[in-house]
Amino acid sequence: MQTGENEQALRKIIDFTRLLSVSMLIIHLYLCCYQTFKDHGATWKIVNAVLVHIARLPIFGSVLFAKTAILLLLLVSLIGSKGKKDTEITRKAVFTYGAIGMMIYCSSGVFLKINGRADLRNGLYILATVVGYLILIAAGSKLFRLLKIELNTDIFNRYNETFPQEERKLENPYAINLPATYTLKGEVRKSWINIINPFRGTLVMGSPGAGKSYFIIRHIITQHIRKGFAMLLYDFKYDDLSRIAYNTLRRYSHCYESPAKFYTINFEDLSRTHRCNPLDPSGMHDITDAMESSLTFMLGLNRDWIKKQSDFFVQSPINFVTALIWFLRKYQDGKYCTLPHVIELAQAEYDDLFALLQTEPEVEVLINPFVSAWRNEATDQLEGQIASAKISMARLASPALYYVMSGNDFTLDLNNPDAPKVICVGNNPLKQQVYGAVLSLYIARAIKLVNQKNKLKCNLIFDEFPTIYFNNIDSLIATARSNKVATTLAVQDYSQLKKDYGRDQAEVIMNIVGNVISGQVTGDTARQLSERFGKINQEKQSLTINSQDTSVSRSTQLDYAVPASKIATLSSGEFVGMVADDPDEPIDLKIFHNRIINDHEAIRAEERAYEDLPVLREITHEKVLSNYLNIKQDIASIIDREVKKSCSDQG
Repeated sequence: MQTGENEQALRKIIDFTRLLSVSMLIIHLYLCCYQTFKDHGATWKIVNAVLVHIARLPIFGSVLFAKTAILLLLLVSLIGSKGKKDTEITRKAVFTYGAIGMMIYCSSGVFLKINGRADLRNGLYILATVVGYLILIAAGSKLFRLLKIELNTDIFNRYNETFPQEERKLENPYAINLPATYTLKGEVRKSWINIINPFRGTLVMGSPGAGKSYFIIRHIITQHIRKGFAMLLYDFKYDDLSRIAYNTLRRYSHCYESPAKFYTINFEDLSRTHRCNPLDPSGMHDITDAMESSLTFMLGLNRDWIKKQSDFFVQSPINFVTALIWFLRKYQDGKYCTLPHVIELAQAEYDDLFALLQTEPEVEVLINPFVSAWRNEATDQLEGQIASAKISMARLASPALYYVMSGNDFTLDLNNPDAPKVICVGNNPLKQQVYGAVLSLYIARAIKLVNQKNKLKCNLIFDEFPTIYFNNIDSLIATARSNKVATTLAVQDYSQLKKDYGRDQAEVIMNIVGNVISGQVTGDTARQLSERFGKINQEKQSLTINSQDTSVSRSTQLDYAVPASKIATLSSGEFVGMVADDPDEPIDLKIFHNRIINDHEAIRAEERAYEDLPVLREITHEKVLSNYLNIKQDIASIIDREVKKSCSDQG
């Protein structure tokens, strides 16, 4: 502990040491250049009488010894000094002063050996020695006024905002392992992102170009196919991800206990698409299945209805489509139960349509409001109830869509242990609103069949998830875990999810998933993630300078491990996130901020070896158009037959 008395005594010792150094310098110069002082009358008998004894000391026996002793005493005095700290003094300035002073001080002895007048020779020696000595004093004072702490070198606080991350590769039959590197206190280290429990849901976020597909989604696809997962893949920019899934399955088909098959659905290239009926009657057991299909389909077509599902003019068209679906499901045991037939049936005249629907008792409750409006000639109300459904569905009256949705090449039970499937459904960004509604129906029907007990492990991967609509996605994530169903959602931003699904549903999706991986995002998304990742202890330093003294204080305080500003400036391939663990495999270091490592050359070589998706059949325009006209004829025949039958019964 320091006291005032101790500091005062130390100051006296330092002052005495420096005075001794100066005194020895004066004595050395007087003795070394005595003749010059004598010639100029600058000697005194009393001084000579005292110095004659001092001159006999060994330290003054040579110039080297004397100057070395003087320099050592000066250094000792400087070490104990306490000058006011100055932030403007640099190491370069201190080094420059010290080097110049030392050079002049040490080389001044050269002047004693030059030829010429003695007074000139001695005068130059004295001048050089004194100047060198003074410069050394200046260098020493600057050295101990130099502020040792550099507060401005880490202006973005990168050094403090680093933390230990998981460096082990944790593997199990379900895990996804992504190699990465991270920085810890300035040192680059290797790490792993271990999604050991994908069944708790995985949310992948990042603005366009952040690397969601290239660094994460492609590895989820390849690693889970290698581990024998069945898979439903929503490929927004078809066929980028579908080609990866197809070629990976070809290579690792032996990883499945039963042979796995690849199926794809797209509406652009009909020669490379399978045909599948999303309203397959074998998967619709009661009217609630029809209601769920109608809800998904209509909300997918009219995304603005999602936020007002309880409105009368939203519920009415949904009930109307439900009645159409269930009627076709019951009619001749579902022979005509396809979405194209539903669309065509909706376009029928009201007289014929209501007469036809009334022949099925199970839909009578659903159509009663429409029949009442029709009988009471409330045409405006009826059009308000039904027209929105007819207009929305009319956008799908395309021969290509009818062709794909009216076939039965496969069923949607992708995780059937006896017949596992990898199903890819492809969208087109230019036609996403139309295709998205149909694909939403495919996905909803598939999930209904997937989320059952005693099925094969599977992963449902949705690239650009907000471009489709699936009701109760939160329920799927919450309940499908026990059935070994993993869900992977890729979105660009929380605001995008909120716009397309509504605030409540978006918040549930954000909060229910266990694994979160995010690239660059901004705004509310970045703030939510920063708060979710929590805080770490960080060193803080503060500097106070006044006219008399400089003080530096250090402390530690909790601050965000990954601030929102850092999440908003992540580079492509750089991700932050949190993983979930298992009771059997606990992970202490769940938070990460790292850069995922991709072997770009190997990936490019692998992609060059990829085969294109196979051509399944030769398609002609006439064949597609014939199918389109046959569906129209089917509905016309049903109406004609049933209405005539109804009339004859009444007669």
